Amino acid sequence: MGFYSFLRDDRFVAASLGLGTVGFLFAMRSILEYYRDEAEIKPTPPKTQYITQETEDSLGLSTLESLLSHYNFAIRDTALKIVAGRAVNDSSAVYHLLWGITRTDYEERMEALRALAFAMEDNAFQDPLNALNNPKAYSALVRSLELCLDDAEHEKLDDPLYDEYFLRDIGERRCLMLVSQLVHRYGVDKFIEAGFVERWLAKQPWGDDDEERQKNFGMYMDRRKNRISDICFHLKTCKAGRKALFKAKLTSKSRRGKRERTDQIKVVLEISMANEDDLEGPSPAEHIPRVNDQTAEEQRLRRRHREAMVLNDGTHSLGRNDIIERARF
Repeated sequence: MGFYSFLRDDRFVAASLGLGTVGFLFAMRSILEYYRDEAEIKPTPPKTQYITQETEDSLGLSTLESLLSHYNFAIRDTALKIVAGRAVNDSSAVYHLLWGITRTDYEERMEALRALAFAMEDNAFQDPLNALNNPKAYSALVRSLELCLDDAEHEKLDDPLYDEYFLRDIGERRCLMLVSQLVHRYGVDKFIEAGFVERWLAKQPWGDDDEERQKNFGMYMDRRKNRISDICFHLKTCKAGRKALFKAKLTSKSRRGKRERTDQIKVVLEISMANEDDLEGPSPAEHIPRVNDQTAEEQRLRRRHREAMVLNDGTHSLGRNDIIERARF
């Protein structure tokens, strides 16, 4: 009797209906969300496609020309790499570019230099510089450098603190970049045979007479850190290069000299500062301290007051501004 009366209780019936309604709503929401997610059309991710060698070879010139003017940067870059790869592997195209960098017309020469430099910088090939490792290419690069002498006016290379390399003409710097890469890869001997020293390096404004030229050239080697100084360093490491430099009157000796110190900063740890400004004082003999009349503490303080550091890079005479004294307490 008690159980049936409990089932007939209004409060139990109301609670059962409330729980059933909540459960029904929750189940319907879950079912609808499931069918909604299943009915969603998801976009298919694009498949990565690689261009094979056969695909590259099948592209015609008109197709490549269209790809080079495409609005997508990745497509243009890929087309440029394909063109550069074909140029490196095609000897006739390389010879045409080498012929172009020897033209007297500035614009035509710059176009050929840009194309040649881009082809040599392509990392898709293991050794693109191999296409330039021949006498014709070395002579063409030297001829192009020789033509660059008239493209811009060069100042005398006598300033130890001013590096003019990055202000040179872009065509000349592109040639020097290729020359530097070939020197590091294959050596400097073939450039010496092509007349690099006589036809370009010796014509730089080193000075008016032989002594000034040798002085400025030596200063340039010590002070500069650019492609020209790097090439000259390789010239001085071989016998033929030293002979060519001596013949061009850029060095005084054709044999290798002793290794010069590259660090010209002179550091003096202790100097006497007691009578620096007293130029008309007593004789130096009167400045000698009387050590026997001083205590150990007085001698220590005296030495401490004499300590200073002198920094001078050799470009100017020693002055007061080069001396750094220790702070006195």
